[in-house]
Amino acid sequence: MKDVTPVVDGWKLRLPGGGTGAGPGDGPLGPGTAGGQDTVAAAVPGCVHTDLLAAGLLADPFLDRNEQDAAWVGRTDWTYETALPAHTTGHERSDLVFDGLDTVAEITLGGRRLGATRNMHRSHRFDVTADRSAIAGTALTVAFTSAYTEAERVRSLVGERPNSYPEPFQYIRKMACSFGWDWGPTLVTAGIWKPVRLEHWSTARLAGVTPQVTVAAGTGRVEAGIVLERTAAGAGRPLTIRLRVGETVTETAVPAEADRATAVAEIADPDLWWPHGYGRQPLYDCEVTLLDPAAPAGELDRWQRRVGFRTVTLDTSPDEHGTAFTLAVNGTPVFARGVNWIPDDALPTRIDAARYRRRLQQAVDAGVDLVRVWGGGIYESDDFYDACDELGLLVWQDFLFACAAYPEEQPLRSEIEAEARENVARLAPHPSLALWNGNNENLWGFRDWEWEDALAGDSWGEGYYLGLLARVVAETDPTRPYWAGSPWSGSWDHHPNDPRHGTAHSWEVWNRTDYTDYRDSVPRFVAEFGWQAPPAYATARRAVSDDPLTPDSPGMLHHQKAADGNGKLTRGLARHFPLPADFDTWHYLTQVNQARAVATGIEHWRSHWPVCAGTVVWQLNDCWPVTSWAAVDGDERPKPLYHELKRLYADRLVTVQPRPDGLVAALVNQTAQDWTGTAVLCRVAVDGAVLAEVRLPFTAAPRTVAEVALPAQVLPADGSGKELLTVRAGELRAFWFPVRDKDFGYPEPGWDLDLAVHPDGSAAVTVTARTLLRDLLLQADRLGPGVTADTGLTTLLPGESVTITVRGWEVPSSDAAAAALYCVNTAVREGDAGVAL
Repeated sequence: MKDVTPVVDGWKLRLPGGGTGAGPGDGPLGPGTAGGQDTVAAAVPGCVHTDLLAAGLLADPFLDRNEQDAAWVGRTDWTYETALPAHTTGHERSDLVFDGLDTVAEITLGGRRLGATRNMHRSHRFDVTADRSAIAGTALTVAFTSAYTEAERVRSLVGERPNSYPEPFQYIRKMACSFGWDWGPTLVTAGIWKPVRLEHWSTARLAGVTPQVTVAAGTGRVEAGIVLERTAAGAGRPLTIRLRVGETVTETAVPAEADRATAVAEIADPDLWWPHGYGRQPLYDCEVTLLDPAAPAGELDRWQRRVGFRTVTLDTSPDEHGTAFTLAVNGTPVFARGVNWIPDDALPTRIDAARYRRRLQQAVDAGVDLVRVWGGGIYESDDFYDACDELGLLVWQDFLFACAAYPEEQPLRSEIEAEARENVARLAPHPSLALWNGNNENLWGFRDWEWEDALAGDSWGEGYYLGLLARVVAETDPTRPYWAGSPWSGSWDHHPNDPRHGTAHSWEVWNRTDYTDYRDSVPRFVAEFGWQAPPAYATARRAVSDDPLTPDSPGMLHHQKAADGNGKLTRGLARHFPLPADFDTWHYLTQVNQARAVATGIEHWRSHWPVCAGTVVWQLNDCWPVTSWAAVDGDERPKPLYHELKRLYADRLVTVQPRPDGLVAALVNQTAQDWTGTAVLCRVAVDGAVLAEVRLPFTAAPRTVAEVALPAQVLPADGSGKELLTVRAGELRAFWFPVRDKDFGYPEPGWDLDLAVHPDGSAAVTVTARTLLRDLLLQADRLGPGVTADTGLTTLLPGESVTITVRGWEVPSSDAAAAALYCVNTAVREGDAGVAL
């Protein structure tokens, strides 16, 4: 059996200049700061930034403007060193395996050069059998060249290509957003970012296993494509592959000299894997064992994963609306309730299985059933996809290309193909993986961002997206659909971002117009849209020490990476609200506006199912504390948007929507049962008086949308600032205000507050409205950095109550709770004083 020895202990990071200088310029490793040390302890897996942080040689780059002081790290060459562990082996072959090196590295063992790497997104294996007699204690060195140096070298070879950011990320196979993005810091990492091990083996090993899982006519089939590597002694030996799926076991003979085989197992009536909300997520153990029938021990190598039986198809058929883009799981069309995912930390080696689980559980709890892994990040670890398998989250996986023209020449092309083949094979077992996508915004960029003229015929990635990657998926795992890009209309016959065809990104609204303009179109699938807001107050206060804290104080501006981001926030507020009177009101209103904007888009697009078959909000998460589009901020605190997603992505949704013939109540039913009831339509005065009421029966069939036309008597007068419309269906309710907030006659807010502390330490804050309260919010983190609340923005009519469960509150106080309550009424009535924006 193969013998594995982790290489995890004793690693050291060699400091530039022997610890007496920081390389370029005067940095944190100035004279004496490293105490004369040549090295510091290094964690593997890890990266240079985390090692320097642990050694006290780098200030936290997430705080204030420390990011700028850390820039030198990415432009410096670094060396990791250790002594290989002692190990006695009788095996024929020994390999040194790196699961991931970030990024440009030369590896030497005992002074002998083993090889070099230039791709963060793939693994590397080196034969060290010749070194084995002296392997214990032998010096292993991994010398990293700055990613900038390599990127600039490749750029000089292949020529300049346009991109959306002033950094050379498209010339190196590395996490693009480590060079900075409009929500992320520029922290160009280096290091051994995945595990290292010695593998000792004899006769043959499993060099690759790719299970293709299908279901047809009630039978589940696992067809495992297997690649073998043999030693010289094993070259002429017949071998056996044993495949076990659940309780089903098959054996396949592998002829002498063969280095490829296919093993098949069939399971009658397997339990099907479904996205959550559609069914269960049963998983089957899948094990491939390589056997040598002639050897006493017999077992040479073993591979283990879990698989799930389901079918995933993508409907792109033309119809009267254009070209569809609808995912179907096990034959059931799905309206995808999605979020975009970026790396959860700018230093991704700090993300562990527990953190993945927390974040993805948050997605599930918000009603999300699809997570799009965005192309400027990484192929996440198996911990991510395992959690998605178990939680029932569909994964849309981008290949790693984003917002740039990518050269198709060497040395990049062969790296890209190897990277794609390895990762398609690695992720094939995961039933959650539903779609491979060729790139983010590059086909669109070629057409609309003045790339075509600048390129003057040079390669830019089209051959990857419309050729190479499609071929890799078809050859390696054809059980999943492939789409060339996002956005992409499916053909150059249409504009790449034509909302009538394929996938669309909606960024014109955030960048230039009002969020009500989301209602102007019905894309077939909205793969990106979003609205910015600052992080939670406690997050901003931890990360930024500005005093006073204002929207444009130096630290806040540094944690706003979007071009004219604050200007767009201000213009977005001005369309709906008077200028805020202070920072706290600005902070609250920008978060309200974010939730309102996303709600406007999702409610409109869900109401047009099945023409529109999905929305993917930009974005679920942040990689550091920043003003961004995220629903969960960089300190893991939910914004009001997160709580709003719970309503927007619930199986059933009530919304008021304008149609050409007037307002309708749209009742969205994404369950498998009929939704039957009575819609209660009310015209309500600002003081809570019901001016008119109509009750209308409705039925929304499974996975459909029912529309109820609204009678004239319940419609508020056009332009009225004294009336509103409510639509109730069971426990669900929607509001319609005929004018924008700054034109509505909100009363001075009034409420009664009751506080009860439970035996488990949680507190129940019950607010009973004495007046109309619009978008009431308890900002729990203002009660303490670790305090959480289970409720977001809530609108109450006079006499109505909401109970908010608060956890982590050390000293519950009614006065403190009242001080942490915000509502639009106050913001509008006290506005126009104007905070400096």
